[in-house]
Amino acid sequence: MSVQFGKWNFDGKPIDTDYLKTVNSTLVPYGPDSSNSYSNGGIAILYRAFHTVTESRREKQPFISSSGLVFTWDGRLDNRVDLITLLHDTRTLIPNPTDVAIVGTAYDRWGTECLSKLVGDWALSIWNPKTRSLILAKDPLGTRHLYYALDRDQITWSTVLEPLVLHTGRTFSLCEEYVAGWVSFFPAPHLTPYLGVHSLPPSSFALVEPRRTHISTYWDFNPTKAIRYRTDPEYEEHFRTVFAEAVSRRLRADGPVLAELSGGMDSSSIVCVADRLGSSGALPIQRIATISILDNAEPNWKEEPYIKAIEEKRGQAGFHIDADSEHPFRFQMESVDIGATPDSVCTQSEVASAYRAHVADLGARVVLAGLGGDEVTGGIPTFVPLLAELLTQGRFHAFAGHLFAIALRTRRPLIQLLFETLRAFLPPSISAGSKLRAPAPWLSTSFVCRHRKPLTGYAKRLHIFGPQPTFQSALETLQGLRRQLACITLPNNPPYEVRYPFLDRTLLEFLASVPPDQLVRPGERRSLMRRALRGIVPNEILSRKRKAYVARRPVIAIREDWAFLEQLCQAMVTSTAIVNADIFRHYLERARDGHPVPIVSLTRTIALEVWARQIHKLNVLGSNRKNSGMMASSQFDGRLRPSDSRFLS
Repeated sequence: MSVQFGKWNFDGKPIDTDYLKTVNSTLVPYGPDSSNSYSNGGIAILYRAFHTVTESRREKQPFISSSGLVFTWDGRLDNRVDLITLLHDTRTLIPNPTDVAIVGTAYDRWGTECLSKLVGDWALSIWNPKTRSLILAKDPLGTRHLYYALDRDQITWSTVLEPLVLHTGRTFSLCEEYVAGWVSFFPAPHLTPYLGVHSLPPSSFALVEPRRTHISTYWDFNPTKAIRYRTDPEYEEHFRTVFAEAVSRRLRADGPVLAELSGGMDSSSIVCVADRLGSSGALPIQRIATISILDNAEPNWKEEPYIKAIEEKRGQAGFHIDADSEHPFRFQMESVDIGATPDSVCTQSEVASAYRAHVADLGARVVLAGLGGDEVTGGIPTFVPLLAELLTQGRFHAFAGHLFAIALRTRRPLIQLLFETLRAFLPPSISAGSKLRAPAPWLSTSFVCRHRKPLTGYAKRLHIFGPQPTFQSALETLQGLRRQLACITLPNNPPYEVRYPFLDRTLLEFLASVPPDQLVRPGERRSLMRRALRGIVPNEILSRKRKAYVARRPVIAIREDWAFLEQLCQAMVTSTAIVNADIFRHYLERARDGHPVPIVSLTRTIALEVWARQIHKLNVLGSNRKNSGMMASSQFDGRLRPSDSRFLS
């Protein structure tokens, strides 16, 4: 998880050295191991290293290839062995090369076609001094950030957003679409909170030249790829193979690895498979430790028995963080940890501080997380895509059988299930939609009218022709995960690299290629994963119906922190243009009194307001017609502190 920054003046004017020093100081917490730079003819590139694998300690970046191209690479190359084999006849590739050396050699040989061959989590910039052109590229899922700001005279890019907004000497207009996405289902992955500052889309590369910029997609999932076996055990064996590979790729580290353990299927499966790989001698793992957050005050979130089941299986207790007395809404407005996005508000709670302290104490630079497991393995409780697929295929007998089975299992009328299936083919603008996708009621009417698409999760209808409905649904699910990844703040205190085994490209390709009834069956979500991991993950975890969602803790926190939240509603920075402060206060009162409210949108709106007040101090956002409400003066002096990210995801 190293970081990079670059600036290119198209007219060849040298980059100011004092400016580069300021930027470099901003990058130090993210890349504390070493610093290198490249400068030539109006372009300057900074690289700060944060080593997580042995090979990276031999790197010198920016890396200059044999053809004279300048590469800056922030990533982990999972298929390095395969690429070395493909490039075995290339004389410039030395034995046991670094990842960036492999990438440089691959690009010299295949050009931008090599991007689709790079499996892993990565962000890449390539400067060509001969053609005076720049390429920016990012991995297919968007697990790494790569931001850029482009105008007529220059381009600036960075894997950290702060240098692009804090050191420019100018103000930015607020991107309302980003805000709309933040308070609902996360913004589109190409957006940032600032107009004029962009995030490179996943699975894309940008070719930048002085007079033109073009963004292209270099890879996507293949809708025609199909994996068909005769028996269930064959699918189960294939799943075990690709999932073990996904975990092993993310265990590549030269220090201890910390795995999040929540008691659910996702984190438990990662830990159990990682232990299995370690005990088999398949990987030279130094140590795998676990970290868990316990909240015994939450009656619907009793995870401790499941966590202990994993700890007993592995014969090792993990580190537990007690969240019983957490006060997630006492924000500290004078915090020095002011970030460039609203997600930065989620990183300063007591729980988050205890988490970071343990990472530092352990000396871990790699953390494994279960993000995406529920979504990609069939955990989302809907049978609409499968029913829609049976309809489009004309398999009416199978459709009727599944319809009856689902109706019996869910105790819902047949006509209701049929209507939901048919409605999925209608445009979202004319279909009734789900109440879960309704915009938060405290958002201003004009704001909702301008940004209905992000406020409803960029919902799309299913198409009768083209890829099968289950494939279309899987892609939409992945796009939602890409939006979530784009909002995650890069940790820097201490820095560590978060890796997501369930977002492995090979695993995702497999899951998108198997028959949908392997993943979901009537009465059994995540069917393939449950069957495949029997004997590896304890049965009490595999047999869990669904991990409970935390609902009571935010309500208690609102009651306990009411005085602070009441002050927050006074002279809201986000009022007028975005939030109706009176209606927002009304819903806070309803939550305090125990009435049902859209709690995720509520807590994200709180985070947005706190972030807006913090960023306002830095004079980053200028006043204009669209964000004049954000710039309203505020006399808030309450003692508030950022909230726990558990309530914002």
